[in-house]
Amino acid sequence: MRRSCDGDDAALRIFPSDLDEVVDFYTRVLRFGVTKDQRHEPSAYVSMRRGAVQVGAARRAVDNVPDARAARLPPAGVELVLEVDDVGGERDRVVAAGWPLEQDLQDRPWGLTDFRIIDPAGYYLRVTSRLPRRTSRPAVQNDPRAA
Repeated sequence: MRRSCDGDDAALRIFPSDLDEVVDFYTRVLRFGVTKDQRHEPSAYVSMRRGAVQVGAARRAVDNVPDARAARLPPAGVELVLEVDDVGGERDRVVAAGWPLEQDLQDRPWGLTDFRIIDPAGYYLRVTSRLPRRTSRPAVQNDPRAA
């Protein structure tokens, strides 16, 4: 298993009603690899990984939310963030795979560039450039731990 440079991994669990559609999106559009595929089990589940990020998808038994897609959009819902080395190249690969962009590439006031898409289950994804790596943490004034 490959680890990020600081040793941390990210694991997300989503609960779509259509596992096949979600697996196609994460593998074909976002280039995740399938690490476990139990779609034919009574408790259907698929695990996918890309670098230090793992997405586990378990089939939702009942979709009784009237507008599940809208319920997941910020600020009410969840925003999944995928940091990549080449956000422009990632955007081009997503478009080449035929996936629609919710928002195209934008430079953000916080210094990063991103684009946004919605996966087949309605989850909102922000694909973003990485934060610059700092060699040391800046001192925080009035921080009792700094004494």
